[in-house]
Amino acid sequence: MNDFSWLLLFDAAIRLATPLLFAALAGMLSERAGIIDIGLEGKMLVGAFAAAAWTSISGSVWEGIMVAMFCSVAFSLLHGFACITHKGDQVVSGIAVNMLALAVTSLLAHRLFSQGGMTPVLDKLERLPEVAFPQWIEVDDTWLSQLYWQLLSGHNILVYVGLLLVVLLSLFFKYSPYGNRVFAAGENPKALQRAGGSLATTRYAAIICGGAICGLSGAFLSVGHGAGFVENMTVGKGFIALAALIFAKWRPVAILFSCLFFGLLEALAIRLQGHPLFKGDGMLPIQLIEVLPYVLTVIVLAGFIGPSLAPKALGNRR
Repeated sequence: MNDFSWLLLFDAAIRLATPLLFAALAGMLSERAGIIDIGLEGKMLVGAFAAAAWTSISGSVWEGIMVAMFCSVAFSLLHGFACITHKGDQVVSGIAVNMLALAVTSLLAHRLFSQGGMTPVLDKLERLPEVAFPQWIEVDDTWLSQLYWQLLSGHNILVYVGLLLVVLLSLFFKYSPYGNRVFAAGENPKALQRAGGSLATTRYAAIICGGAICGLSGAFLSVGHGAGFVENMTVGKGFIALAALIFAKWRPVAILFSCLFFGLLEALAIRLQGHPLFKGDGMLPIQLIEVLPYVLTVIVLAGFIGPSLAPKALGNRR
């Protein structure tokens, strides 16, 4: 690969990392409040279907994104109703959310559009437009120009929203009293209650906000990066986001770099599929690269590169 092809690789990594980033930030909000969020995969899937389906019907991608956030929040409230109101098992509830989302999106896609579990292909005007940066730097073959135009400019707006969310959530947990309440809900619920805060209200607020962010993740897949919904199109990205969340130890900035790393691995796996080393009999399988994020997560959990301490009250039903 030449020098500038590496920029194209990093450019692809940013796009592939964005849905992971939204989902991981959503999971961080829920789990910082003490609610295990196994259902990220299902909420992403619901958001992807809702965004594509509504956009194909109304023609407005912005309405589609709002509907995606609303539907994802609805599934978050279902999870909260089971776990917060009725003190149910949070892992079982999250798995149920994933299974329900897969069934509902598949059924509705077949019933509404009759295209084999797909929504109609969206044209360019029905997808999120690319954001072009101002002409501050001339387009040429220099590194600075290629970095500006190839890597930083030209992404759709949700990529930049994801980066902004990292900053806002970092400030939220560091300086906001509401951030301290969410933190207390996951670390010491009794202290929150003694201070006059409502544990249930704090946890519901966290999962609602997390659900909205997770809806953006699904919308990015279907109307940002893609051009419509395909049955089970998340293909485990929610679980990769959970791995990124654990790898980053529930910290917003670390989540950004973790997702970028995982996105880079996925982009590299796509790029290397045609490489002689990874094709043909007797050569290395491409799955060696694809499985690396999970191997690294196991290494983190085993404590080889430092402990990954979850919120102390995570999974606590009381």
